[in-house]
Amino acid sequence: MLHKEMDIRLLTLDDAESLLHLRMSNRQFLQPFEPLHAENHYTLGEQQKLLASKVKAAEAGQAYAFGIFSSAGHQLIGKIELSAIARGPLQNANIGYYLDQHHNGKGYATAAVSYCVNYAFDQLGLHRIQAGVMPRNLPSKRVLEKAGFRQEGLALRYLNINGVWEDHALFAITTEDRV
Repeated sequence: MLHKEMDIRLLTLDDAESLLHLRMSNRQFLQPFEPLHAENHYTLGEQQKLLASKVKAAEAGQAYAFGIFSSAGHQLIGKIELSAIARGPLQNANIGYYLDQHHNGKGYATAAVSYCVNYAFDQLGLHRIQAGVMPRNLPSKRVLEKAGFRQEGLALRYLNINGVWEDHALFAITTEDRV
């Protein structure tokens, strides 16, 4: 169920300025949990390129990038993405998300994850959604648990985050596990 104080929709090229503002205002907050980005990542042109690639990926059925918006004011407060969609016998996608630091702890991320899981299962016909979270990122782990994900294991030195190869707890949900 969607949170009463938020909306979610696929991002478009028209969202580039809002996405840039979200990225800039949360740059220091998000950096410990993200790969290092080149300086041009924080420009309007680069956000426009990024969104253009996300729109093409959605058209091709490869990935879906959603914006999380506050209902009051329609401000972009986060992003959530289903990516690396695999068809055939796997029917799987990865999920990743972030929220503006001032909107954490209000249930928005859990609602957005639940929305995307339902979208993946009901609209895309996928069977499994998976996520990787650094073990120290307790709020993100809790979001996944509340959305019905189960922890399946630990991937050592899984992703290069903030310049360091970080371990990630692996979580997943299948259609059979739905909350």
